[in-house]
Amino acid sequence: MTATDIHDEDAAHLASLGYSTEFRRDMSAWANFSLGFTYLSPVAGVYTVFGFALMMAGPPMIWTLVIAGVGQLFVALVFSEIVAQYPVAGGVYPWARRLWGKEWAWLTGWVYMCALFATIAAVSYGSAPYVAAAFGIGNVSVNVIVLCALAVLTLATVVNFLGTKALSLAAMLGFLAELSGALVVGLWLLIAHREHGLGILVDSFGAASNGSYFWAFAAAALLGIYQYYGFEACGDVAEEVPSPGTLIPKAMRRTIYIGGAAATWVTLALVLAVTDIPAVIAGRDTTPVETVLNQAFGHTGARVVLFVVLLSFLSCVISLQAAASRLAFSYGRDDMIMGSSLLKRFSAARHIPPYALLLAGAVPALIVIGSKISTNATAKIVGFAALGVYLGFQMVVIAALRARLKGWHPAGKFQLGRWGLLVNILALTWGIIGIICLVRPLGGPDVAWYDNWSVGLSGLIVIAIGLVYQAVHPTAGRSTAPYDTAIPKAADARH
Repeated sequence: MTATDIHDEDAAHLASLGYSTEFRRDMSAWANFSLGFTYLSPVAGVYTVFGFALMMAGPPMIWTLVIAGVGQLFVALVFSEIVAQYPVAGGVYPWARRLWGKEWAWLTGWVYMCALFATIAAVSYGSAPYVAAAFGIGNVSVNVIVLCALAVLTLATVVNFLGTKALSLAAMLGFLAELSGALVVGLWLLIAHREHGLGILVDSFGAASNGSYFWAFAAAALLGIYQYYGFEACGDVAEEVPSPGTLIPKAMRRTIYIGGAAATWVTLALVLAVTDIPAVIAGRDTTPVETVLNQAFGHTGARVVLFVVLLSFLSCVISLQAAASRLAFSYGRDDMIMGSSLLKRFSAARHIPPYALLLAGAVPALIVIGSKISTNATAKIVGFAALGVYLGFQMVVIAALRARLKGWHPAGKFQLGRWGLLVNILALTWGIIGIICLVRPLGGPDVAWYDNWSVGLSGLIVIAIGLVYQAVHPTAGRSTAPYDTAIPKAADARH
């Protein structure tokens, strides 16, 4: 097929779903994969949570990456079937709308959007220590961390305002820098600075010696749980990709395969290079990644590596913002939320939704600033971000399972066939396990109950606010966009 034929087919498919698009399909298959990869971001994800996971469970925490990778692959396969049939900008919200209905879709999108904003804040906040180290800022106070995070967030917003081509270029450059950096740094650490043998991967080094190791490992699972999302971003920009029903499912799976392998490689290299693991577990070394890089590369070399790491963090924030803005735009286009008249506005010159992008920059900035009042802010922001994403994911997985049981047969270019129901059930099972790991207490008996259960409480608060909003301001009822179309109706069945 020629490019014109593909464009016409894409436009016809979108029209059959009740939409026309102002986006330009400038994003290639590899750019789409790179968007998912940089959103998943092996370097940013691992470097943000590595110290916490190693402190909680010791070196065996690496196995959480394998477990989470398999579990999230099931979710990615379910999403692949959905996006192949419904390639609409916004991801989980329009998917839930088609699979179930307006109200369910509204709450799904609300939870997921809050989680995306928290994830943008978490990655920006997680990048701040590396910004400070790369630029030689010695006194890394809370105020410095906040300012560095806001600088990264601002730069990402500027790049996103340049349009889809700039987003694609940033994603591709971020992918190349991140993958090459992960491979080179990991290889150097394994060859020249390996301190341990592979046997330590089953040695806890006394972690959780005063309690249950199972729950310590569950806490460390934040590493794997936080790492394996980003593949859904490939579908968030479905209206910017040619032949989305074919290309996006492939991009989602590649994100899991390649991103997961890179994350495991980085984690393995770091674990084997940490000289004093007991010091990390005891809390005497709170920045083990920085310690390893300084030991392995020296002060100057470490700063060079840090700039590569910063590029990974920046590209991750850029990809996250793109996903969040497309979700907000999708809400606005369907008139599903207060402020829809602004969120659905589109810049014809830059082919972006400017007000949706501003929202995806402003709310994370407020979360970063608000983190000043919290202890252990990184773990808490990351924990809520992961919980919100998992809740949003599972609301789509549940909607897909319900639709299957009511007669939905995926009709896109990617189908699981007879395996669809089993994969759907496995995806739901994994999601429940992940959510349980995330809502467990963060601290010990000396920590205030509301601080201990902060991740679970924040999730409940977000859901409660969404339900109250739906009751007080029922915007979903005013939307005329198509919904609940996946499940065959009685009239369809007679034909």
